[in-house]
Amino acid sequence: MILTRWVLRLIIANVLVYVLTLLRPPFLQFLSFVPLMFFERPWTVLTYMFAHDVSGFTHILFNMLALFFFGPRLEDELGGKHFLGLYFVSGLMGAVLHLLFNPLSPIIGASGATFGVMLGYAFFWPRDKVYIWGVLPVEVRIMVIGMTVLSLFGGFGGASDGIAHFAHLGGFLGGYAYMKMLKHTARIVQVQKRIVEPIALSSDIQRWKAIQREKLHEVNRQEFDRIIAKLHASGVANLTDSEKAFLDRFSS
Repeated sequence: MILTRWVLRLIIANVLVYVLTLLRPPFLQFLSFVPLMFFERPWTVLTYMFAHDVSGFTHILFNMLALFFFGPRLEDELGGKHFLGLYFVSGLMGAVLHLLFNPLSPIIGASGATFGVMLGYAFFWPRDKVYIWGVLPVEVRIMVIGMTVLSLFGGFGGASDGIAHFAHLGGFLGGYAYMKMLKHTARIVQVQKRIVEPIALSSDIQRWKAIQREKLHEVNRQEFDRIIAKLHASGVANLTDSEKAFLDRFSS
C-alpha cells in the first residue's frame, strides 16, 4: 500500500509527538484536552489529537494502523483538502462530545479523527472486508456499526475502562456530518462540471479515453479501469492529481 501525502504526514506528526512526550513526559499535559480548562488552553482541542499514552505502545499503534489502512484510498477519493477536513472535523467533534458528556476527564489520542476516517471509508466502500486480529473477516459497515454500539454502551453505561467513548462517538458523528456536507457540495460540483468540463477538458478526456487498454500491463490495466470508471461516474473534477498523471503517462 502506497501512503498518500497527508496520511504520511499525519502519521509522522503523531509519531514525532509520541517520541517527544516519551522524552519529555510533562509535555503530554500541555497537549491534552481538559474540558474544564478549554478557555485557558484552547489549542488543546487540536493538539490532543496528536498526543498518545506513553505508558504503552498500543494506543498510538491502533490509531496509526487505522489511518494507514483506511486513509490512503480515502484521501485519493476525497483529495487532500477534504481528507484533512474530515480528519480534523471528526477530531474536533470528538472533543465536543467528550466535553458535553464527560467534562471532568482529560483526553488524548487521534481516535476521534481516525474513527471519522473509518466512517468516511465506509461511505464509499461499505462492503469491503477488514480482518479483525488478522483472521476474522468483517465488512467495514458492520465494523463501524459494532464500534458505535460498543462506544454507546461504554459511554452511557459508565464504563471505567479509561477509554474516551464519547470522543469515539464524536468522531463518527463528525465524519458523518462532513461526508453529508460533501455529498451536498457534490451536487453543485456536478452542475459546474456539466457546464465547464465539455469546454475546458474535452481534449484531455478524449485523449485519456483513446488509451489502448489492451496494451497496458495487467496491473496498470486494473488501475486504468478504476480511474476511467471514476471519470465516468464523478467527472474530471473528482480525479486526483496522481490519477490524472497516471492517465497522462499512457496517453502521451
